[in-house]
Amino acid sequence: MGSTGTVLRELRGAQKSAKGVSLYSRYVNRPVGRVLAAGAYRAGLTPNQVTLISAVFTYSALASVALVDPSWTLAVLVYGALAVGFAFDSADGQLARLTGRGGPDGEWLDHVVDCGKLLLVHTAVLISFYRFGELPSDGWLLLPLGFQLAAVVTFCAGLLREHLGKAAASARVPSWAAASGPVSRVRAVALLPADYGVFCLVFLLLGAPGAFRAGYAVLAVVHMLFLAAFLAKWFRELKALRAG
Repeated sequence: MGSTGTVLRELRGAQKSAKGVSLYSRYVNRPVGRVLAAGAYRAGLTPNQVTLISAVFTYSALASVALVDPSWTLAVLVYGALAVGFAFDSADGQLARLTGRGGPDGEWLDHVVDCGKLLLVHTAVLISFYRFGELPSDGWLLLPLGFQLAAVVTFCAGLLREHLGKAAASARVPSWAAASGPVSRVRAVALLPADYGVFCLVFLLLGAPGAFRAGYAVLAVVHMLFLAAFLAKWFRELKALRAG
């Protein structure tokens, strides 16, 4: 087993492409995940164990949102746990690529944890609104449901596009996939509002319920707009596969 520095260098060479990745994931979450992956490698952990560690941090934080009266202390603790959980979510894949121990079981477990996270995060906000929020109207209770719909459809549609695209491309490479091109910094900035790590920042406002509601509502609208754009883009790409 090599030194931590050696492991980190090997992990840098085993990174996914930066195309289609926001600046937060590229410059914050992936580097932190790389350090966690190196630590997990030195500790002898498997990628699936790292995935479960991610789930413990994330799900504990979201349970706290639903069960604990909002405060600034809770805000810091929840954000910290969500950020660490997201970094471990990056670390499991990096560790799998480093060790060659990835497989269908690990990919399945990772997607199950991610799907549960997307469902629970907005359910937790809904419960918090209902239990602790002095809402201007009951209509606010519909907001987490709409946000949840946008998040889950984006997640599922993205997975389907990836897998259907890979299946079709096994026979031929479409023009939109063949053109690699440089990583777009503009796209990386534009994707920031849709990044889960950036979304987690809104929980730092839990100590100020009105500010939290406003920030959460803005992000909900942004994610719904991104969903519409993503669906149109992915449909065109898959249709191009058939035409090709």
